[in-house]
Parts: sequence; C-alpha cells; structure tokens
Amino acid sequence: MLHDRVLVHVDPESAERLSSSGIVIPATASVGRRLAWGVVVATGEHVRQVALGDRVLFDPEDRAEVELQGVEYLLLRERDIHGVGEPAGSGEGTGLYL
Repeated sequence: MLHDRVLVHVDPESAERLSSSGIVIPATASVGRRLAWGVVVATGEHVRQVALGDRVLFDPEDRAEVELQGVEYLLLRERDIHGVGEPAGSGEGTGLYL
C-alpha cells in the first residue's frame, strides 16, 4: 500500500440489515447515505490514525473496489474513514473514537 491508502475488508454483517419488526433489508436497498463497517487489512506508510485489524466506519460511495486472490476489498484514503470502533471490552464512551 502506498501513501495514505487503507485496504478494507467489508464486514459481511453490514451487508444485510434487520429492521425492528424483523424484516430483512438487503444490501442493495437504497436508504440514503448509510455508512458501512469494515476491517483494515493493510495500510500505507503515511497512515497515522488507523492500524491493522481496526474496525472502521466509512461511506461505501467513496471507494474503489479491488479483488485479490478471489476476495473483494475496498481501497480508501485515510481521510475517507469517519470513525474507528473500540474493542467491545472497554465499557466506556460510545465505542467510537474520531
């Protein structure tokens, strides 16, 4: 990875959603601007705010798709990441840091 690029594997759980009444909403349904979660699998040398394995929040519209060895990833700039999820065990705050 070069410069400020981040390679992200999209969480499969963020693809389909379940409404409060139990209806499954497919990933292709248009709901306006909805952010997605993914896991960082590679970073460029100038990335400072995220690390390998971080769970990040990003806009799926601002991305480039790439397939490596049969697995699809998203290529983002670091500035396109909106938040990083903290591990579940911390127990403090909102679970996000910006």
